[in-house]
Amino acid sequence: MEVAAVLLGLVIAVGVVAGLCDRWGWPTPLVLVVAGAAASFLPGVPDVQLEADVVLYGLLPPLLYATTARTSLFDFSRNKLSIFSMSVVLIVFTTVVVGWVTWLLLPGVALAAALALGAVVAPPDAIAASAIGRRLGLPRRVATLLEQESLVNDAAALIALTVAVSALTSAPSAPEVAGEFVWAVVGAVLIGGAVAALLAVVRARLRDPVLDTLVSFVAPFLAFLPAEEVHASGVLATVVTGLTLAHLSPRVQTASARVTEAITWRTVAFVLENAVFLVIGMQLPGLLSGLQDSGVGAGRVALVCAGALVATIVARFVFVFGTAAVLRAGTPGMRRQAWSTPVAGLVSWAGMRGVVTLAAAQLIPEDLPERDVLLLAAFTVVVGTLLVQGSTLPWLVRRVGLPPPDPAEDALQAAELGDAASAAGLRRLEELLAGNEPEGVVERLRDRSEARSHAAWERLGRPLADQDTPSATYARLRTAMLAAERDVVVRARDEGRAPGDVLAAALAAIDVEESLLDRTEELEALERDRALAPRAEQPRCEHLRAAAAGESHPAAACQDCLVEGTTWVHLRTCLTCGHVGCCDSSPRRHSRAHFGDEGHPVVVSAEPGEAWRWCWVDGELG
Repeated sequence: MEVAAVLLGLVIAVGVVAGLCDRWGWPTPLVLVVAGAAASFLPGVPDVQLEADVVLYGLLPPLLYATTARTSLFDFSRNKLSIFSMSVVLIVFTTVVVGWVTWLLLPGVALAAALALGAVVAPPDAIAASAIGRRLGLPRRVATLLEQESLVNDAAALIALTVAVSALTSAPSAPEVAGEFVWAVVGAVLIGGAVAALLAVVRARLRDPVLDTLVSFVAPFLAFLPAEEVHASGVLATVVTGLTLAHLSPRVQTASARVTEAITWRTVAFVLENAVFLVIGMQLPGLLSGLQDSGVGAGRVALVCAGALVATIVARFVFVFGTAAVLRAGTPGMRRQAWSTPVAGLVSWAGMRGVVTLAAAQLIPEDLPERDVLLLAAFTVVVGTLLVQGSTLPWLVRRVGLPPPDPAEDALQAAELGDAASAAGLRRLEELLAGNEPEGVVERLRDRSEARSHAAWERLGRPLADQDTPSATYARLRTAMLAAERDVVVRARDEGRAPGDVLAAALAAIDVEESLLDRTEELEALERDRALAPRAEQPRCEHLRAAAAGESHPAAACQDCLVEGTTWVHLRTCLTCGHVGCCDSSPRRHSRAHFGDEGHPVVVSAEPGEAWRWCWVDGELG
């Protein structure tokens, strides 16, 4: 009963604090840590002790798996050099620096114990990085690097910790350490790959979204536990399994299974990652009470904690900027991978520590005389990096001036991708037609495919405060119709006029259709240094290569719509003759009609702040 009440209190506290942070724009992880620390001193609040096994075997696998679901395997492989340097070399460097500083500041501590603390605080936390990064809107390259670094560095840190702890009672040789590291990596990749292959085969034969989601629940533990049993890296095995399954997902899962799994894991990750930050704060009283039996004075304890925090932050700065300098001075290939000074600054400052650090600290032997001081130092690094770095990161993001992900650019790329997908679907439809399809079916299929493509393009362009786009109008009216349909089914339920299964199926059909409506969200006005255009690259299309580079030249009206007395949605300008016509989402599609009449291949957007071009002949964005 008491355990259930504590868990219920944690979930409610997480929901309330996260809701308030979302309402007021506060950084949720930082507020949860502070709230947990404050609540821990209240009467009646139980003493929370974070057991290492609970975190390492219970919380870490699903949290890592949830993060891999948002990670691209292609990006991961493309950034392998950066990931290796940040996840392995930086871990070793931080372990040595923090260990050496701790050994200097804490008289009598064994060097191996000081190095154990260095290994404990070395890895930035994937949960902290992704949670704060999403809130701040970090530049995509920085956010991606932080998440990918944090997926792998836990494995390197735990290996370093194991070596340091072993050195307290023995002296492992360099070949032994290298052998352990190689097996930890190779064994993890083999086990993670095997688990992913097995589960992919199982998923390909499942059609029930519930059973498919159940498979995803056991996946991280199927990878983590066997890897740890054979002394490989459970963390790395879980990452390999998660990345591989996410990459194979479109081929082995049904659409409903992917949607169900995504929503379920978003909920699981939200509860777990936020509860972790709350529990981190609640650890403070237990750590302080453990110091009473220590023979180290309060001043010395404060000095060690502050030294560990400063050394952890400085070591990351030195390594990141040093690596960037080496890359810039290297070969042309190395220079292409070098980080700019603003990127290096953000990556250096965004090294927040989290729950893995506190869990790993519990692996320090209990009979070590200075253990309580080392545990408090690890806690100081976690809370200090979250509060100091996390609270000042928004200022630094604004100061360096790197642009966050631009929703307009993302919408443009999504529209281009959707257009290509729609064209492929329509080509496949033509291949399948036998000529005896029921009347109207083929037109409905064509209209549905084109409508979804048009809805993506309608997100671009000028604000439409006084005018609905066709997709928005359809969604608004159909939503009202579905609400009326739902009322009829609910009244039938309340009056007992149909069996429960029939009513549930009727409600589900309405809900599914409503969830599939194309809702065109208007893009907020953005301060851009340049007009919205695709990134500079050589287009494949010969018409785009021959056409003038796009410049933003907003137009006021569609020439043909004015003559006909019709309306338009967005405008396009012909780069051959300057004709301004309306887009494909407009009722009359005068820009496409102009291409059909004149054969002029390339148009440029005539919307404010947009300079992307489109080739009618090849269907390519440029």
